[in-house]
Amino acid sequence: MYFTRKHPTVASRLKHSLFPSLSLHTNFTHKFKTPIHQTLHRLVEQCSSMRELKRLHAQIILHGLTNENLTLGKLISFCSVSDAGNFRYAQLVFDQVSEPNKFMYNSLIRGYSNTDDPFKAFSLYSQMVRSGLSPNEFTFPFVLKVCAGKLAFWEGVVVHGQAIKLGIGFQVCVQNGLINVYSVCGLIHCARNVFDEMSERSLVSWNSMIGGYAGMGSWKEAFLLFREMRDFGIVADKFTLVNLLSVCSQACDLKLGRYLHHYIVVSGMVVDQILRNALLDMYGKCGHLPSAQMVFDLMSYKNVVSWTSMVRAYAKHGRIEVAQKFFDQMPLKNVVSWNSLISSYVREGRCREALDLFQKMLNSSVVPDEATLVFILAACSQIGDLVIGKETHNYISNSTLAPTVTLSNSLVDMYAKCGAVGTAMDIFSQIPEKNLVSWNIIIGALALHGFGSEAIRIFEQMQEGGICPDEITFIGLLSACSHSGLLELGRYYFERMKSIYRISPEIEHYACMVDLLGRRGCLEEAITLMRGMPMKPDIVVLGAMLGACRIHCNADLAKQILKQLLELEPHGSGLYVLLANIFGEAHRWEDVKNIRKLIKDSGVIKSRAVSSIEIDGYVYEFMVDDNKHVSSSCICSMLDQLTDHLKSLGYNPSAIFDIEEL
Repeated sequence: MYFTRKHPTVASRLKHSLFPSLSLHTNFTHKFKTPIHQTLHRLVEQCSSMRELKRLHAQIILHGLTNENLTLGKLISFCSVSDAGNFRYAQLVFDQVSEPNKFMYNSLIRGYSNTDDPFKAFSLYSQMVRSGLSPNEFTFPFVLKVCAGKLAFWEGVVVHGQAIKLGIGFQVCVQNGLINVYSVCGLIHCARNVFDEMSERSLVSWNSMIGGYAGMGSWKEAFLLFREMRDFGIVADKFTLVNLLSVCSQACDLKLGRYLHHYIVVSGMVVDQILRNALLDMYGKCGHLPSAQMVFDLMSYKNVVSWTSMVRAYAKHGRIEVAQKFFDQMPLKNVVSWNSLISSYVREGRCREALDLFQKMLNSSVVPDEATLVFILAACSQIGDLVIGKETHNYISNSTLAPTVTLSNSLVDMYAKCGAVGTAMDIFSQIPEKNLVSWNIIIGALALHGFGSEAIRIFEQMQEGGICPDEITFIGLLSACSHSGLLELGRYYFERMKSIYRISPEIEHYACMVDLLGRRGCLEEAITLMRGMPMKPDIVVLGAMLGACRIHCNADLAKQILKQLLELEPHGSGLYVLLANIFGEAHRWEDVKNIRKLIKDSGVIKSRAVSSIEIDGYVYEFMVDDNKHVSSSCICSMLDQLTDHLKSLGYNPSAIFDIEEL
C-alpha cells in the first residue's frame, strides 16, 4: 500500500487520528510513492508519549507489519530509553519478535541497566550472544555498568575477554567501562592496567581512574594522576574536582582540600551545586567549620545535601546542639539527614535522644533504611533496651526491607547485649550467608554471658566452614576462656593465634590472658606475661591484675601495681576503689589511709554511673542519691530491708569501700 496524491486520506487519517500535534514530512504527499512502513517508522521517531506509541503500534499490527524490525526496533528503543517510555511494554514487544536484531537487544540492555533489576541486562546480553549476534561498542558499556553496580567482578572479566575477542576491547567507551568495574570491585591495579594500555584517553577515562583511586582512599595516586592529567593538557571538569575533594574528605586532609578550592577559584571554573556541596563536605569532614559555614552561607540555593552536610559537620566534631539547630531549620529532610543526626547521638552515647529522634522520623513519614535500623539497634545495645530492640525487630519483619547480613548481625548483637542470648543464637543460625563479623559477634556474646564451651564450639564450627579468624575473633575466644575459667584452652588458643594464624597479640589479647591467669591464681605467670608484652600495660591489663589480687588476697602485689596505675590514670576512680577494697579486706588500714589521701590530693572524682531496670516494658534509669522517681522512698525502704536480711545471714559490708566513704 502506498501514499499518493490520489489517495491522501490514508496518510491524513494516520496523521490526524494518531498524531494530531505532529506534522508529517512534506514528502509524505509527494508525487513519489512512500511505503507505509517508512511512514510508520518516521512517526515512531516523532513519538512523545506512550499513548501515541500504542496507537501507532496498533496500526503496525493492523497492517501486518510486525516483521518490520527497523520500525519495531525504534518502538522498543522509545519504550526502553525515553523518560516517557514504558519498560514493561518494551519487553512485551521484544518477546513477540521472532528474530530480534542487535539494535533491539542494545536498547533493552540499556534500559535494564537503569532499572532496579539491572542483572536482567546481563541475562539479555547472554541471550544475545547465544542467538549468534555479536555485541558491539553500544552493548558493552551498559553491560559493564551493570557489572560495576552489582560488584560482579567475574562477569566483568568475562565481558572483558569477549570484548577483546571481538576486536573492540580497546575502544575508549569499553575501556572506560572496564576501569569502572575493576575500580568499584577493589582491583585498582587491574583498572590501572587498562588505563595504561589506552592509546587514546578521554576526560571520562581520567575521571574514572581518579574516581577509582578516590573510592579506595588512595589520595597520593589520585593527585599524581591529576598532575599527570594537567601535564597532558587535559582540563579538569567538576567531576574531576568532586572526586579529588572526596579523597580529601576521606583523608581529612585540609591542606589538599584548600589547594583544590584555590585551583577552582583561579581556573575560573563554573561552580555548580554539586561542586559547592563537595567543597562544603570537605571542609566539614576536615573539621574546619568556619570555612564550611562560609561555603554554606554563600550558596544562593541550598538543597537537602547542603543542609545535611552542615548537620554532619557539626555533629561529627562534638557540636551536636548546633547540628540539631541546623536539622530543625531544614526545609526538607530525607533519610540521610535523619541518619546523620541519629548516628551522632548514638556515637556520643546519647542513645535515648537517638531513639526519640527515630520516633519523630517515623511520625514524619520518612521511611528508615538499613543504616537507620543499624543505628537504632546499636542504641538499644548500648543501653540494654530490649523493649525498643524487639519493636525494631518487628518493624524489620513487617517491612519490605530485605534483611542483609549487616542488619542481621546488628540484631544478633542487640539481643546478646540485652541478655537474650537464646534469641541471638536463633537469629545467628538463620543468617543464610554469615560473614566474619557474624561469627565474631556470636562468639563475643557467648563469652560475655559465660558460655565459654559454646563459644569454643562455635569457633570450631567457624573453622570447619572455611572462615579465617581475625584478631577480633581471638579477643572473643580468649575472653570466653577467661570468663569460664578454661585455662588450658586459653593458653592453647593464645599460642595458636601466633603460630598458626600469624596474628600478633594486641593489648586486648594480653588483657584477656592476664585476666584468665589471674582468675585461676597463676599470678607469677600473669606477671611474667605482662612484663614480656611489647607494649606498656594499659588500664585494662592493670585492672585485670588488681582483680586477681583481690580474688587471691595479694595486697603486696596490688601495692606494686599502684605506681604503674598512677602513671596511667591519675584521675580515674574505679581502680582506686578496687585498691582500697583490697587493702581493707587485708586489714591494712594504713594503706587504706594512704589511698584516701591520694584520692583527696589528686582530686579524683567518681564517674557518675547510671543503673537501669526494665519493668513492664519500660526502662527506668537512676543514679546515686537520685530521688526523682515517684517511688524513691519505697525503693530505698526495700533496699534497707534487703541489706538487713543479708546482714542477718552473715554478710559484712564494713570492709567494702565506696569512693564517697574514702
